[in-house]
Amino acid sequence: MLALLGFLMIAVFMYLIMTKRLSALIALMVIPVIFALIGGFGGEIGKMMLDGVKSVAPTGIMIMFAILFFGVMIDAGLFDPVVEKIVRIVKGDPLKVAMGTACLILFVSLDGDGTTAYMITVSAMLPLYKRVGMNPLILAGIAVLGSGVMNLLPWGGPTARAMSALGVGVSELYVPVIPAQIGGVLVVLLVAFHYGRKERKRLGVIHISQDAIDEVAAGEMAAASAAVEQDDSIKRPKLIWVNFALTIALLVSLVVGVLPTPVLFMVAFAVAIMINYPHMDQQKERISTYAGNVLSVVSLIFAAGIFTGILTGTEMVDAMANSLISVIPEELGPYFAVITALASAPFTFFMSNDAFYFGVLPVLAETAATYGLDPVEIGRASLLGLPVHLLSPLVPSTYLLVGMAGVEFGDLQKMMLKWASLATIVMTIVAVLTGVISIG
Repeated sequence: MLALLGFLMIAVFMYLIMTKRLSALIALMVIPVIFALIGGFGGEIGKMMLDGVKSVAPTGIMIMFAILFFGVMIDAGLFDPVVEKIVRIVKGDPLKVAMGTACLILFVSLDGDGTTAYMITVSAMLPLYKRVGMNPLILAGIAVLGSGVMNLLPWGGPTARAMSALGVGVSELYVPVIPAQIGGVLVVLLVAFHYGRKERKRLGVIHISQDAIDEVAAGEMAAASAAVEQDDSIKRPKLIWVNFALTIALLVSLVVGVLPTPVLFMVAFAVAIMINYPHMDQQKERISTYAGNVLSVVSLIFAAGIFTGILTGTEMVDAMANSLISVIPEELGPYFAVITALASAPFTFFMSNDAFYFGVLPVLAETAATYGLDPVEIGRASLLGLPVHLLSPLVPSTYLLVGMAGVEFGDLQKMMLKWASLATIVMTIVAVLTGVISIG
């Protein structure tokens, strides 16, 4: 009964946001409450909701100060040279623009933080998309697919959870999966090529004058990505190397884990705004400029906390996992690793990484052991559905992406779910061919 209720709740939620009958913010709060009441959990809803909000609070804080930090960096002009270089290479060719987007998201995703990757990629590329006339949904789609493939990195989160749940190391779990991840990267480039070629046919190659290139590179980035009315007075070209060093120090600290991620972004923002805008009036002006973007994104994160809190607190998520496991016939046991790889896409779409890797993965690994399979194979297989995971309405950073790109969440899902599924399939095939996961 709980499993049925959980799947029905997810289905209703997806239908409402994809058909735009409710906004994601409202649906995340209202739908789970209704289904919790139907399930008879009325007396416990408050605690579940509060527990869920508490669980996402660090993420909300991190994203809030990440927006503030990168807002300062964008305003100060840190990424202007990067934008200028990209614009000079791709110019007005939609195919080159799309391929440049793919290369950029794959590169900046090396830090393992989807929020950072989205902010840099959208900030750099959105003005160019607008200048050429390309659909910004393509930008968001390439970004979410590229980030999903790169999410396999050990410091990205899911892989670290899998290692912790199974008690294995990077060399056992992640390193063998690298060829499969490369297969996913090729899918990202293929998708970028596909949409870039379509846009080239629709728009042609747009001639952009040198003056226009300079304008995009120097003046439009922050205005397009953060709705900032920007002028030269807030640029800090003399501090570009200081800002670069501060950003690199932040990213290295994130990878090393010097401090908790929310604290790192809080400290980095404080240092950045003091260096670039030392006067209090300047600081207030900059913060107020980013306030709208912060509110729209962080409110969605806390709403998602209510959704996950009720899904977990009612134990719907456990019932859903057990029901999916129970439908696998015994004769398919030897193919359990492949089944896990393909099933990890809907698993991680419908539930949080914590729920899947700490709750479901150990059960899957234990089940696989009865068929003579090494649990580490199940751990590797569980990572291959991550491209689909980032399209889940439970992923906070994706709300940041759609907000910055100015597209609808449901439109992004409808456009990219098939490509994300293709990436999972390709990665699974490569994993089988390289012996990372076994069959038969």
